This record gives sequence, C-alpha cells and structure tokens, in this order.
Amino acid sequence: MVAVTQPDTSGTLVIRNVGLMLSGDLTQPILDADTVVCVDGRITQVGTAADCDTEGADRIVDANGTTLAPGLIDSHVHPVLGDWTPRQSQFNWIDSFLHGGVTTMISAGEVHTPGRPKDIPGLKAMAIFAQRSFLNARPGGVKVHAGAPVIEQGMTENDFRELAAAGVTLLGEVGLGSVKAGDEAKRMVGWARKYGLQSTIHTGGPSIPGSGLIDADVVLEADADIIGHINGGHTALPRTQVRCLCESCSRGIEIVHNGNEAMGLFAMRTAFELGTPERVILGTDSPAGSGVQPLGILRLISLLSSLGDVPAEVAFCFATGNTARMRNLDCGLIEPGRAADFVLMDRAQHTAGATLLESVQLGDLPGISMTIIDGVVRSGRSRNTPPAERLAAVVPA
Repeated sequence: MVAVTQPDTSGTLVIRNVGLMLSGDLTQPILDADTVVCVDGRITQVGTAADCDTEGADRIVDANGTTLAPGLIDSHVHPVLGDWTPRQSQFNWIDSFLHGGVTTMISAGEVHTPGRPKDIPGLKAMAIFAQRSFLNARPGGVKVHAGAPVIEQGMTENDFRELAAAGVTLLGEVGLGSVKAGDEAKRMVGWARKYGLQSTIHTGGPSIPGSGLIDADVVLEADADIIGHINGGHTALPRTQVRCLCESCSRGIEIVHNGNEAMGLFAMRTAFELGTPERVILGTDSPAGSGVQPLGILRLISLLSSLGDVPAEVAFCFATGNTARMRNLDCGLIEPGRAADFVLMDRAQHTAGATLLESVQLGDLPGISMTIIDGVVRSGRSRNTPPAERLAAVVPA
C-alpha cells in the first residue's frame, strides 16, 4: 500500500447565496440553484436554500451573489517534480494555476525531466515515481494526475501490464519518443487501452528535441484516446487535416493555449458542425517554450467564447464537464457524488459586460475570489486575475 497524504476533507461545507451556478454539463450549463452542500469532500446536495439541509455545517462560504463553477481542469501539462519546472526555471507554477481557477491537471508526460531516461526500465521507473510523487503531494492543493511514460521502441505488452499494476493510468504524448510510425503506435496504444491506460498523441509539428511531425494519417492509425493539441504544440496541421481528424474519429479534440489560436477556433467550430461539442477539451501545454500561463485555461474559454460566438457558459463546459468525462475524472461537474472542487468568480471590475457571462463573451477574464478542492478552501482572492467586482468569503459556521 502507498501512504497518501491528503488534506482533511471531513465535515460539512455549505456554499450559499450563489448568484449564478455553472454546472459544467453541456446539456444544462446553468443550474437553477443557489446552494451546494458537501460532506467529506463530496457534493451531496445542489438546489435552493429552502431545499437543502444546511444545518450543522462545519464550514460556510457566502458566495455573495457571485458565480460558482466546477474547478477548471487543464487537460495537458508537463510537470516534473513538485511545484518546479526546469523548462522555465520556475517555482510555484502549479500554485499560480490554482489562482487561475485550475484545480486538476493531467500530465501529457514528464518530458522536461533533466536526463529523462529512455531505456524501458528507466522510463517505467520514472512513470511510477511521478505517479506516486504527485499522488502524495499536491502543490497548492491542485490534483496533478501524473506518471505518463513516453513510449519507446522495444516496449512489449508486459511493460504496459506492469505499469498498470503499479498504478500508472496515463501515457505521455505518443510521438515524443522513438515511436512515431502509425502501425507501431497503434499496437502500443492498444496494449495501453487493454490495461486501462489512457493515451494522448502529439499532433502537428515538433516541439522538443526528439519529437517530429505527427500528421493526420499517423494520428488516425494510432487511434489514441485524445488528439493532443489538435491546434498544434506549437505548429498546427493544415485545416484539411484538422477537419479530417475531427470527422474521421470520435476521440477527444484537445485545444491548447500554447497552440495555433486560429486553428483552435477552427477545430471547435468543426466539432459543433459535426454535432459533437462534447469532444472539445482544453489544456495549456505548459510549461513550454511559450512559458507558463496561470490564466491559460480562462484565456482559452474567453477566446473560444468571444471569437467563436459560443455562449460563455458552454465554453466553461469545455474545461470542466467535457474534460472530466473524457478523462474519467470524478470532478468537473456540480452534481451529487462528484468531488467538491469549485471556483468562485465574478465579472472583473470595469469590464464592459453587465454580467460575468457577458464579460467573458466580450473577451474579458473574470475575477476569481476563491478556489475549493475536496471541500477545502485552497485560495482566496486571486493574485493573477483582474479584481472581481464582488468577493465570496468564508463566514462563521
């Protein structure tokens, strides 16, 4: 058994006086509710104050009429160790993302690790180490799902069996290692899927030394679970290939902040044309050469809403419920049984938008006043977003 150090999530949390509740669910993005009750880190009730049992709360958050949404999920990051990245020689980058509303991160591979082992015993050991490390220590409280080995030539089915038995659930970006041919990738992706490891494939031009072009033919043949940064990381494929990917498979369409913004908008619009907006998920692909973007997910939401003519409440679903369902996570939706991960926010001061949703659809970012993970308040007023017009607050129980 692995000892896991977790925050004390016991007791009852009540969030009251919510002005707008975003569910994270595309089928009903706005809930007719103003109160959420959470017990031992899980949502137990969602509704009006009159309908919810709020007696005996250990912690109370007064939303003060602001917006409550599920904690944002970054579907594509490259962590290394704790809250440090050698890519940008930066500490506390994950905690900064918490101040951008991100409560969960998914590793696409710990590829920036100095001296990253590429031999098979070494890459398996590093994956298990990363998985354990981020399971036991949460920078800023953020849940980092890590331990995503980059597949290399020579791996056998037994390697994937061993990784799964050790608790590894992810593959790093297919194509960042020596496996680049579609048929070879398909075989290993199939082994990964057999043992419950979810796969992501690099899409577009090269990003780091050792990577190369992965075009639509390779992506389709490999058939990974997530089309990683379909808008390039950094260089995108031609529109014809991006459309082909959206049309020819049913896998996740991942749009990242560090990619081609015009192609990200094109991929989203194509998903809507095909009637499959539930496939759209968001990531930042950071840390990367473009840097670290604590507000990257919020900026993507604002970009896709304002320039893509998508209601802001729908764009929020891309970074919450869509990603949770695509990634098999227990967060991302405000509904009973889910993890009590939330972000409280309001329209920014002096925005032209009359409401938070209107301001986001005009291209502005909201102001965050609180993040909550597993029912525990993890941050107050954001040090990174513009100041919110109104602030949520913890009040005496």
